[in-house]
Amino acid sequence: MLPNFKMEGERNKFIKILIVITCITAAVMELIDTSIVNVALTNISGTLGATLEDASWVVTAYAIANVIVIPLTGFLSRYFGRKNYYLASIILFTLASYMCGNAGSLWMLVFWRFVQGVGGGALLAVSQGILFDQFKPEEKGIAGGIFGMGIVIGPTIGPILGGYIVDNYHWALIFDINIPIGIVAALLTWKFVDKKADEYNIDRKSIPIDYIGILSLTIGIGALQYILEKGQSDDWFEDETIRYLTAAAILGLGLFIWWELTTKNPAINLRVMKSRNLIGSNILTFVCGFGLFGSVYLFPVMVQRVMGYTPTESGLSMIPGALVTIFAMPFIGAGLGKGIKPIYFVSLGFALFILHGYTSSQAAPDADKWWFIITQICRGVGTGCLTVPLLTQAVVGLKTEDMPYGISLNNMFRQLGGAFGIAIMNTYATNRFATHRMDLVSNLQENNPLLNERLYGITQGMIAKGMNPSIARQAANGVLDHSLSNQAQMQAYLDGFLLIAIFFVCTIPFMLLLKNETMDAETRAKVAAAAH
Repeated sequence: MLPNFKMEGERNKFIKILIVITCITAAVMELIDTSIVNVALTNISGTLGATLEDASWVVTAYAIANVIVIPLTGFLSRYFGRKNYYLASIILFTLASYMCGNAGSLWMLVFWRFVQGVGGGALLAVSQGILFDQFKPEEKGIAGGIFGMGIVIGPTIGPILGGYIVDNYHWALIFDINIPIGIVAALLTWKFVDKKADEYNIDRKSIPIDYIGILSLTIGIGALQYILEKGQSDDWFEDETIRYLTAAAILGLGLFIWWELTTKNPAINLRVMKSRNLIGSNILTFVCGFGLFGSVYLFPVMVQRVMGYTPTESGLSMIPGALVTIFAMPFIGAGLGKGIKPIYFVSLGFALFILHGYTSSQAAPDADKWWFIITQICRGVGTGCLTVPLLTQAVVGLKTEDMPYGISLNNMFRQLGGAFGIAIMNTYATNRFATHRMDLVSNLQENNPLLNERLYGITQGMIAKGMNPSIARQAANGVLDHSLSNQAQMQAYLDGFLLIAIFFVCTIPFMLLLKNETMDAETRAKVAAAAH
């Protein structure tokens, strides 16, 4: 009999590994798709005959759907059953990926990206709950570290993978690679993920649907996400659509907050926000999302536009940050499991992110890749120190039945922070470029001997290559103008990194809202069970 027990134990361990791989893969797949398309927009617009501005809807549609669904995952899991909802979401995500890769027009692609975002919304939060169920209470910290590793490296891998595909294959492969992964994840979920006791014979008639809350959240968050994604390109409040959607966001979110605080059966229980600890954790999580997505947006754009990197090279430059995250997250999770207070990791994460922003802002136009390796390592470890500890800290003091609401709100604040980060970095870099260019132009005086000497050298070089002298002079002015714009662009992006550091410094006081408590194994187990 002993050998049979041993074989059964080995089988359970194998199944546990399969489930862990499934959950991490599904979550990473969802997060990769938030950033993988960014580097392919030029190719997509060219292939489908659309403007680059219209092609950006491919990113916007996914983000809008994602940020609407994420806070509702707790309710949807209860209503349909966690396994059913998770499996349906994987299938929907995979089907939408296939349709995206085969879209014949831009707006068909945009539609299926929205559907993909609806399916992807569950892959993050529900994966977390299923993963945590596979570990004993004393192992929950390690589970958190493993899952947090996926949260951090997903947005980083996106540009790397997207850049390689765009440089070597057709952009449709960006979506098609999800198909085999999704099929395997769906089969493994169907076969090996067990239903919990409350998922059998669900009495849906006893679960009221908060139609007003869901509708007002959809309108408010959807409008806000559109404003953040399209505000810069549409000239913000100069655009009539932006003005109307601003009003819709204010009214929708205002109605949502009021209704959820007053109705008997809210879709999202905002009353948990009475917890000072949850408020502080959500604010700091927002900052974490702002820094992570803002820096991941800034870096590849800067090195491609200013320093001449290819999409593949810019993606590869981000690998060091991903690698250190892979190594750091299990140690962070183990530390939490052993009782190290989350505030220590949060403090270290803030310090490293401030260092990342400041160091990046000091880069020179001719900085080599080693300079950025240091900054990427700071970002990778810093984000790792913030992600899981802040989620753990968010639910300290909450009742077990309130934990799903606290976790879903925490996930939503991370996504909103990322949306704000990208939007603010885009707007800020554009405005700073105009300022730096104006400053540089104002310093160009016709009687400046250094300026005349440089123009003369460029002109003579072009004449030596056979260019007409009068045309060579105009071309030299063009070369100088391009160099000036390049310098102004570089300074604008560096200012963006400095802004990230300043943002982190300004929000340090919110750490005072956190309860400096160690979570015991039993409470961590409750967090794990509720983390879906």
